Amino acid sequence: MTERPRFATFTVEGDETHSRYGLIDGERVIDLSALYAGRWPTLREVIAEGALDSLAEEAAGRPTDYAVTDIRYRIPVPSPEKIICVGVNYPDRNAEYKDGKEAPPNPSLFVRFPRSFVGHEEPIMRPPESPQLDYEGEVAIVIGKGGRRIPEAEALAYIAALTLANEGTIRDWVRHAKFNVTQGKNFDRSGSMGPWLVSFTDETQLADIKLETRVNGETRQSDRTGRMIFSFRKIIAYISTFTTLVPGDIILTGTPTGAGARLDPPVWLKPGDTVEVEAEGIGILRNRVQDEK
Repeated sequence: MTERPRFATFTVEGDETHSRYGLIDGERVIDLSALYAGRWPTLREVIAEGALDSLAEEAAGRPTDYAVTDIRYRIPVPSPEKIICVGVNYPDRNAEYKDGKEAPPNPSLFVRFPRSFVGHEEPIMRPPESPQLDYEGEVAIVIGKGGRRIPEAEALAYIAALTLANEGTIRDWVRHAKFNVTQGKNFDRSGSMGPWLVSFTDETQLADIKLETRVNGETRQSDRTGRMIFSFRKIIAYISTFTTLVPGDIILTGTPTGAGARLDPPVWLKPGDTVEVEAEGIGILRNRVQDEK
């Protein structure tokens, strides 16, 4: 698989309040916001203009501005209008519920707030309200152009980029009410996203990639996107039926079996643990766990 350009949002030491964006090239960071912030204040505006690939071309040959060790990663798309998550989207995940039911005809959905995610290599927080912090490794798609009631046949043309997410969940808090999971999915800094955006080209980039989650080096989740119950096309078409998708919207497409809640006995994340989410052609998202102060 040909490596695609990797775009990150980041801050630098000594200037933590000023977000920048740029191209990650191995250990080098090219600060493109220093050149184009007047035209594109953030990567969200780059995406809206469909300019990721042209930005990568303009960056070619430019000198290094920072080393990757000099930056702190932030979630790749700042302040997205919507982060929509798909639940139970791999066959074995449906079987985990042991309710004897076949997979439903449409995806289960919920929303998350941007504040519930941190960037690559930033600590994810276990809140004092519960020890049941769990991991969910996922492939996320970033919408590149707006649309409503998008036909499945055209859906992939609306993707601008791919990234990864650890859809961290406070398990007992998803049972605090009868019908929803919002509380357990939105604790501040309980999940992560990144490290970067990989620009999207065509269906082969998504068709059957391996997705894996490791905790302290131990593989806990492993599956392939070709086994998803609801395809990327179906997800985009279904969501756009009831809400208008806009550039920069992020859709988390579901996690494989193997989350800590489903182990016997359950195994929760604890301070000092390291969680890695890896997908072919996208990269590795890595975070350590801390207790929230």
